[in-house]
Amino acid sequence: MGINNSYCNVANKKNKMKTITITSEEVKSQADAVLWHLKTYGTITSYEAIKEYGATRLADIIFKHKKNGYDIDSIPLTKKTRFGRNTTIAQYTYTDPPQQFIQDILF
Repeated sequence: MGINNSYCNVANKKNKMKTITITSEEVKSQADAVLWHLKTYGTITSYEAIKEYGATRLADIIFKHKKNGYDIDSIPLTKKTRFGRNTTIAQYTYTDPPQQFIQDILF
């Protein structure tokens, strides 16, 4: 039998988690703005990214941040459209690494 890939992905994710440390003065791109927003508010939707930062490709920005080690999850939200129909959107949520994990990296 081969290695369970889902277990490896979880193990790798826990080994690479980063803490967002960007400040508002350091924001120079839409990707930076999304990181700052997640650090400040904890969550972001595509609507917020477009409205606040002009970032129309939030899923791609989130994908790249996750690839770089940030622990960002998506939560499906059901919203009403202007026509009264239900639609599902993603709300992205950032989670700080556990304090013990940060101490293990530093020492």
